[in-house]
Amino acid sequence: MINQLKTAALLGTLTGLMLFAGNILGGRGGLTMALFFALLMNFGAYFFSDKIVLMMYHAKEAKKTEHPQLHHMIEDIVHKANLPKPKVYVIPTPTPNAFATGRNPKHAAVACTTGIMELLTQDELKGVLAHEVAHIKNRDILITTVAATIAGVISYLAQMAQFAAIFGNRDEREGGSNVAGMLVLAILTPIIATIIQLAISRSREYHADETGAKTLNNSRGLASALKKIEAGVKQHPLGFGHPATSSLFILNPFSAQGMVRLLSTHPSTNERIKRLNALKF
Repeated sequence: MINQLKTAALLGTLTGLMLFAGNILGGRGGLTMALFFALLMNFGAYFFSDKIVLMMYHAKEAKKTEHPQLHHMIEDIVHKANLPKPKVYVIPTPTPNAFATGRNPKHAAVACTTGIMELLTQDELKGVLAHEVAHIKNRDILITTVAATIAGVISYLAQMAQFAAIFGNRDEREGGSNVAGMLVLAILTPIIATIIQLAISRSREYHADETGAKTLNNSRGLASALKKIEAGVKQHPLGFGHPATSSLFILNPFSAQGMVRLLSTHPSTNERIKRLNALKF
């Protein structure tokens, strides 16, 4: 119920921002068009945001004949978690990472990079996969995927506003106020995008860590994997996709420095490892 309310709130935020942007960028006609696209985006974010994210990261469905070990691990985890098997995807990049997406356990997918499969041991990779299945079990994959999609749209709106502010407006008589509005849009929308990302509680990562470890009755694999993934991302940060979707991944796949690290949607890796090591089985 809480996740449904959060999803509704995020979709409402998207609608409001798109209407505001439409009015600023195109007046009454822009407002009408924005309303149409907002309704379309609300529908798409709920039903297709998982597919959008998978396409964004060039994920390819993993055939069981090509990745039998990966499928076997997923099947064992979902059996223990009493969940239907999600679709399994592989992302061709050396950046070690993984994420889960989908609107519910019956329409879910788990994606992992080629980099993470090469970097981790079987025990460590299984710990990561159990973490992602835990997100499915805890039903927080919809809210995360929708939030990531919305944050991406907000960032795009900011770029549109910056472009429009630089190259002019629709009516010279309204020029001053329109440019001012576009500048406000350009400045505020990235901030709102960050707030939306931070609204996804960091506690969900702790919860998924604990749920995944308890599913396997083993926290050592995930604890070791997190340390390796963090080091691997520093060596090979993801060079495509959008930072607005970083909350989807088990660890931020992009290079994060300074203030960006402070505004991270993920808790510190050291604290996650500390909590995992403190679990008793």
